[in-house]
Amino acid sequence: MALISQRKLLEIIDDNRIKAAIVAAEKLTSGEIRVSVSRFFWGNIQHAAHKAFTRLGMRTTKDRNGILFFIVPSRRAFAIIGDEGIHRKVSQDFWDKLVVAISGDFKEGKFNEGLVRGIDECGRLLAVHFPYQGEKDVNELPDGIDFGNKE
Repeated sequence: MALISQRKLLEIIDDNRIKAAIVAAEKLTSGEIRVSVSRFFWGNIQHAAHKAFTRLGMRTTKDRNGILFFIVPSRRAFAIIGDEGIHRKVSQDFWDKLVVAISGDFKEGKFNEGLVRGIDECGRLLAVHFPYQGEKDVNELPDGIDFGNKE
């Protein structure tokens, strides 16, 4: 498989569309949603996703309710990582619904559609356990896509 440059990733993933989906989803929940898109690499995707989760400060939210969508377009693969506050409140069904929401689109190479669908579903599912707090709600993490760069 060929390496994918950051420029190619920006052509594959619509940063503005994904950011708008995150903003809309976070209006339903106090949870924090991030997306990290990786270039091709050999190795374990779950391990890389956990490293990105830590690097992006996902464990720093007040309620430990952050979710990371970690995407590797060149492998048509992804991982969804949630913090401990979410794991305390949700069942496996929560994670299964998120996987189903995006996996069909990803298999067809429709990464933007899959991400938007997954982010929308994530906002709805998180709202049950972590409802939006209105004016008290603080956006604790950036909404833009991470492309593996230090922020």
